Amino acid sequence: MRQNKLIMLLIMILPWLTIPLIGKKSIKRYLSAGIFISIIVTIESFIAKKRRWWWFHVKIHPNIQGEFPLIWGPFLIGSLWILKLTYRNFYRYIILNLIIDTFFTYAFVNFLQYKGIGTLGRLKKIQLSLLFFFKSLLLYGFQTVKETFIKG
Repeated sequence: MRQNKLIMLLIMILPWLTIPLIGKKSIKRYLSAGIFISIIVTIESFIAKKRRWWWFHVKIHPNIQGEFPLIWGPFLIGSLWILKLTYRNFYRYIILNLIIDTFFTYAFVNFLQYKGIGTLGRLKKIQLSLLFFFKSLLLYGFQTVKETFIKG
């Protein structure tokens, strides 16, 4: 159990080590979209718990959701990277998201299950993939609206 908490802490912390590589300009440009989608995913996790879409058996702290390290680590930082690398090229954006989301859904979920950290419940992997796809459209849409209507 202790090893799994360490794994979850590393999952959360390691992506943050790449922040200097993103660059100040890109962080300033994309951080609001990353925070927006991370808040949406945090809300989604409350719904998921109630509807038993998935379970996390390991938490880094008893009062923190099991998903917290994934949302505020690789999901937030990954959103910044994906926007930095692909924004303004929607085709490339969708392809990169599909690759990363497929890896998460079909490889990383299996890893979490194998380690006893978390598991899918009533949600099938294809449904999880569709949720990821919807969130990727929401992220891109947020950034587009932000850049179209909010200057600065």
